Amino acid sequence: MQLDFKQIFTAFMVLFAVIDIIGNIPIIIDLRKKVGHIQSEKASLIAGVIMIVFLFLGKSLLSLIGIDVNSFAVAGAFILFFIALEMILGITLYKDDEDGGITASVFPLAFPLIAGPGSLTTLLSLRAEFAIENIIVAVISNVIVIYIVLKTSAKIERIIGPNGIKIIRKVFGVILLAIAVKLFAHNIKELLA
Repeated sequence: MQLDFKQIFTAFMVLFAVIDIIGNIPIIIDLRKKVGHIQSEKASLIAGVIMIVFLFLGKSLLSLIGIDVNSFAVAGAFILFFIALEMILGITLYKDDEDGGITASVFPLAFPLIAGPGSLTTLLSLRAEFAIENIIVAVISNVIVIYIVLKTSAKIERIIGPNGIKIIRKVFGVILLAIAVKLFAHNIKELLA
């Protein structure tokens, strides 16, 4: 087992940008107003488990359907590209149906807000490039950050303010766009080779 700080940091930043927990603070606050209480521990833990399980079983699921990791990574690059456009331009390309009934800590918070299609696709795309132990450390680090943000979301919103959150989203959007381009270029080369 060889931990590479550069890989961990890059994987952490990619996941952090995709999950966009800071940008989701308004949604979290809105959920808290609707349901009263959000179980931060439960939401963080479930999201982390979903991501780590998918990291290990995602490849097998893909091969079962007959898709290789490079093709999935190219598809992931497109998803990252569109998420980045949403963040930079402040538009919504993908709207999820909000469905009541199930506890807000699990749905829609842990899934699909935190461990959603974007982050799951990203995990497999990262797996095509990085060592698995580095990705696991990055996932766990993100889960810790998610937990802290969920616990202190009201305070963070007061400190940063709505404009601060918009600026952070745009900065991470640009970073994510660059990562999407790099991911696409690397994996398309593999596919065409």
